[in-house]
Amino acid sequence: MTELLGMRGITKTFPGVTALSDVTLSVRRGEIHAVCGENGAGKSTLMKILSGVYPHGSYEGEIAFDGEDCAFGSIRDSERRGIVIIHQELALCPQLSVAENIFLGNERVKRGWVDWNRTNHEAAELLRRVGLRENAVTPVSELGVGKQQLVEIAKALSKRVKLLILDEPTAALNDDDSAHLLALLRELRDDGVTCVIISHKLGEVTAIADTVTILRDGKTIETLDAAGLSEERIITGMVGRDLEHRFPPREPDIGDEVLRIEDWTVHSPSQPGRVVVDEANLTLRRGEIVGLAGLMGAGRTELAMSVFGRSYGTNISGRLVKDGKEITLRSVRDAIRNGIAYATEDRKLYGLNLIDDIQRNTTAAGLRTVARRGWIDEHAEHDVAARFHRDLRIKAPSVRSVTGKLSGGNQQKVVLAKWIFTDPDVLILDEPTRGIDVGAKYEIYTIVNEMAAQGKAVLVISSELPELLGLCDRIYTLSAGRITGEVARAEATQELLMRHMTKERP
Repeated sequence: MTELLGMRGITKTFPGVTALSDVTLSVRRGEIHAVCGENGAGKSTLMKILSGVYPHGSYEGEIAFDGEDCAFGSIRDSERRGIVIIHQELALCPQLSVAENIFLGNERVKRGWVDWNRTNHEAAELLRRVGLRENAVTPVSELGVGKQQLVEIAKALSKRVKLLILDEPTAALNDDDSAHLLALLRELRDDGVTCVIISHKLGEVTAIADTVTILRDGKTIETLDAAGLSEERIITGMVGRDLEHRFPPREPDIGDEVLRIEDWTVHSPSQPGRVVVDEANLTLRRGEIVGLAGLMGAGRTELAMSVFGRSYGTNISGRLVKDGKEITLRSVRDAIRNGIAYATEDRKLYGLNLIDDIQRNTTAAGLRTVARRGWIDEHAEHDVAARFHRDLRIKAPSVRSVTGKLSGGNQQKVVLAKWIFTDPDVLILDEPTRGIDVGAKYEIYTIVNEMAAQGKAVLVISSELPELLGLCDRIYTLSAGRITGEVARAEATQELLMRHMTKERP
């Protein structure tokens, strides 16, 4: 088969981070090409460059498509050439009909007006092609996630797609919907539509792909023929980084159980029938650092936020037992008062007030401690912030420095200061080193070790398996909302964790 797409020397940087470095991707005409890698490997960034989300000029390298050099300035430019991307988060308008969504921005017009007869007729033809037996005038809000995914594909077909990119297309689908979607992709391949699929479900990759390209740390590792390719071989390519000298030394002193989570089940607030955490059970002990590993969409953050005062989810059930006594946490305030703290994965949106100073951010979660008769004691607040500024080595001229002007690593230290100030027994850290450099990571690891040495129980959620292996005493794995494994540090390997993380629901 001839080459349809060639991406060569693709390099993309963000402030302080190189997301892609000299990446090469070659996709043959009429194949299903899988792109695999851990979270943060650069898969989605590469596809956003290809589809024009990141326009030409914002990256280095060359793109050739269908025999011609391309410089896409927008998504519309790439779609004109027949490249369509379907993101993991579906881009449909729930209030509009199926037909209106399919032709949104690509309306069927006659004399300046939408031709509804043609619109609905062509939509019906496309729905038949993707195997969706729904009326074209049905509102999208009445469809399940699996059917909405098919509407997205019908929308792509309406644009005369030559290359269809799907980012985690089955992440939110049940087994039946996933099987139907994969069968459809095979049909589209047979009809001449080339597909690029990003997926963490390695069983699906080996079942459907013709070729697999593996990315790691923003670089192309290898491209393999999928015939006879095993999941273990893909995992070997996805992992395998040197862990030496990246973590400070630590001698754990693990004590009694401080928190037990039993049969914890959480439903999605936007899709109440969808279970995002399914009867999860885990324990945390004093002085212990416990890891929680899972691929994107596994339910890690949802589990943490739901435990932290039900700040995520609906129809939550299960038990929380702290220091041998069952507790009920109805709000974030309840969680803080019961000695549980949660540092969010998105420090800029949820973790910090970026237009305020370090002092105010440091005390934000524990204002009662620095209040006198309902008023903030600014001298006490300053002393607290100054202590954390010194002890956590926050690089800023003073505690009056605006938090938004700090580096990512120093912002993360302020987040940690904010929650350490509440003096928690349990500290949940969600992606604590995301977007910060290696030096700052080492300092964060040192702070985490110090918290454990003080007898705190620390739960670390991370997409970086080497981070969990180098930091944690035990590691739980999560897949599709279920705890699929519990591995002691001495037994843990990246391959073993990845195997547990990619287990599909029995």
